[in-house]
Amino acid sequence: MRRPWYGNVHGRAWFVALVASSALVACAAGLWGGVGEAPMTSRTQPQGFGLSAKYPGDAGIARDPAVLFAENFEEGSLDAVTKHWDETSNKDGKVLALSCDVPPASTGKHSMQMTATLGKNSGGHLYTRLPRGVDQVYARFYVRFPKEAQYIHHFVHIGGYSPPTPYPQGGAGERPRGDERATVGVEPAGEYGAYPPPGVWNFYCYWSEMKISADGRHWGNGLRPAQDAIVPRDTWQCVEVMMKMNSTPDAHDGELALWVDGQLKGYFAKGVRRANWSGMGFQLVDKDGEPFEGFRWRTSNDLKINFLWLLHYVTEGPYQQNKVANPNPVNRVWFDDIVVATDYIGPIKKP
Repeated sequence: MRRPWYGNVHGRAWFVALVASSALVACAAGLWGGVGEAPMTSRTQPQGFGLSAKYPGDAGIARDPAVLFAENFEEGSLDAVTKHWDETSNKDGKVLALSCDVPPASTGKHSMQMTATLGKNSGGHLYTRLPRGVDQVYARFYVRFPKEAQYIHHFVHIGGYSPPTPYPQGGAGERPRGDERATVGVEPAGEYGAYPPPGVWNFYCYWSEMKISADGRHWGNGLRPAQDAIVPRDTWQCVEVMMKMNSTPDAHDGELALWVDGQLKGYFAKGVRRANWSGMGFQLVDKDGEPFEGFRWRTSNDLKINFLWLLHYVTEGPYQQNKVANPNPVNRVWFDDIVVATDYIGPIKKP
């Protein structure tokens, strides 16, 4: 198995220090353009049910022309499920397992349990190439963290590699050229113990115009909604991410969005209000701030969004970073009802 890319937790320390010293923490979503610009109503994002409304219980959703990939873990065995994916990481066969714990709206009987155990493994993953590269993608998944949830290192990623590969590529600490890769992780972040584990939802992004970190490297830029979206424990949550590539190599019209249980939590596009950049990212604001420059995810239109990486990566770093003295060595999470499509999906609609 080829070595996957994993980011670095230590870079977040620089971001937190800069945030604290500059008072960058803000609240409420910013959906307005810069000075003299009209409200961004033309780019209002959908909420609630989307594609899922046509398929109660998600029955038949995999056959919709807009759907690129769907996984509900209902094949009956782990071996059968993993055949749907290009690469599986399951050290000693003790990380991945089918579970009978499913979301309340699900019509299935199984979910995927991933268990990381300090001293024995760093978790595992399921990775797949999409059947074709696209310029805009929506990825929806259900996730549940247990009551004894712990902090994690990295989580679910989408993005593009050129050329596409059947395994996740390297590149931690390096800024992409713009023609070979662009990646987005949606990850819980504890922000140095400010939030109980697993934390708040945060984007962890690598692209050609990302900011340099204080140590001279390029660790993933962390982008957060204005209102922090707490990741609950012992509750199934529907998470959806949208990534849209810039239309031309010179344009800054790429976008990124986050929904939780069908409610828009963060929308990152040219003109939205942001706090100051630090070497590790920024947070949206509802007023003041500055207009975001927009994403120039790629410098070549040959780079498309073409992979999904269901990752549960755990190391001692997040425990140290979030000031946990005696961490529980077992760190577990459940996934279910994954859909990747070119249209907004939304939560499962009950039959």
